Amino acid sequence: MTSTNLLSRRQILGGAASAAGALVACGGGTVPGPRAVARPNILVLLSDQHRWDWLGRNPDVPAPTPNMDALARRGVDFSGAIVPSPVCGPSRSCLGSGMEYENCGVEVNRQPYRPEITTFYRHLRDSGYHTMACGKIDLHKGASGRTLDGRRNMEPWGFSDMLITAGKGGGYFGAPAGPKEPYYAYLASLDPPQDRICAEDIARRSEPREENWWGMTDPCPLDDEHYLDNFTARTGLDLLDRAPEGRPWFLIVNFNGPHPPMDITRRMERGYRGPDRVIEGFPQPSGYSGPFASEQHLRIRQNYSAMVENIDGWLGTYQQRLAARGELEDTVVVYSSDHGEMLGDRGRWGKSVPFQASAGVPLIMAGPGIAQGARSSALVSLMDLAATCLDYGDLPVPAEMESRSLRSLLDRGRGEHREYARSALRTGAAAAGRFRMVQDRRYKLVEGFFGEKTLYDREADPLETENIAAGKPGEVARLGKLFAEG
Repeated sequence: MTSTNLLSRRQILGGAASAAGALVACGGGTVPGPRAVARPNILVLLSDQHRWDWLGRNPDVPAPTPNMDALARRGVDFSGAIVPSPVCGPSRSCLGSGMEYENCGVEVNRQPYRPEITTFYRHLRDSGYHTMACGKIDLHKGASGRTLDGRRNMEPWGFSDMLITAGKGGGYFGAPAGPKEPYYAYLASLDPPQDRICAEDIARRSEPREENWWGMTDPCPLDDEHYLDNFTARTGLDLLDRAPEGRPWFLIVNFNGPHPPMDITRRMERGYRGPDRVIEGFPQPSGYSGPFASEQHLRIRQNYSAMVENIDGWLGTYQQRLAARGELEDTVVVYSSDHGEMLGDRGRWGKSVPFQASAGVPLIMAGPGIAQGARSSALVSLMDLAATCLDYGDLPVPAEMESRSLRSLLDRGRGEHREYARSALRTGAAAAGRFRMVQDRRYKLVEGFFGEKTLYDREADPLETENIAAGKPGEVARLGKLFAEG
């Protein structure tokens, strides 16, 4: 288990200032990255539900993310990354396939990934990479994807080694009650067993949804060693340790946090509400009119940030491990998330909506040949990681993939990437039904969400609160032509 640094509020702000100073010191430009290598290793840390702005580099949010900030200082930090669909399964299927939502084969969470659509993981493996995965990969949601060995679909997905877990509460209940995947099997093996205790805690946090899933902020019954994200991180390190020597490797570590419920450990709570440390300066949600008082929003955001900070600590641990192995300079390191989290903004929680807090994610990359200290506002999509990884693996991007490599932008640390980016969801379970959206550097057009076309000026209205479609028919028509047919 990694130990996360305990930082004071002054140290947090000081670290943010240092990061900003490092970027300013580049004079608006960038410095070259370490030497490029043929077919580097690739490490992807992918969290679940980390919104784009919840980072220590954001002066409006006192979220301690020293390792993510440091990764940004030695690489490229993308501020304009969105996901092809703001829901777990579809988003990760778009990533694996390198395809837009309408073509990835997964429209809703319960649909399994289609094996006939070759993943970029498989392309890497078949070319000689040792490919590994652990955690909540979400290419098979529901009971059909759960196995105690965590290796179902390893071959068709394209992994050489893996250990896949379910969501926080998905591995225990169901007839008969008991462990159904590796994490709950691990909890059951403890003395005394912790599987039922954990499952019942998750269950009590589930309903009513908003009141408990987000609003219940008391600590979980597990200690840090047995906390799910820490189990996932240790599993990834174990996979790395048994990777064969002499071959490039790819590893994707899929964390469950900061996805709700807000089940932090007691140690994590002490770092936000005392006595170890107190962090209180979180902004209240924008446009909220629900039942939660300001103090409850503060606690929710403290818990959310604690889960982000815990993952940030593991990012530091992985890089330390790579340095000890002599591989850090030869490894492309990526941090991102599958979608964001509304956190009460506009009175909404979770994802599955077309607003930036839901569809926007962090995306940070560093490694051999990658420019250092660059902040890019280029429009990029999470699925672009597929083509990017293939590019670093010296492989062609298949014609059917809609993913676009970020390699040239990473080399220079500047430039444009996409003229527009799309996101969509086709499920009645979404907050307001089906929608699709397309955005360029200034405007975002949404169809289907409010039953009418909605246009936002992202420069003048970053919170996306004013529909200007009636006054901008030309922009509505122009962006409308960019939607995929059908």
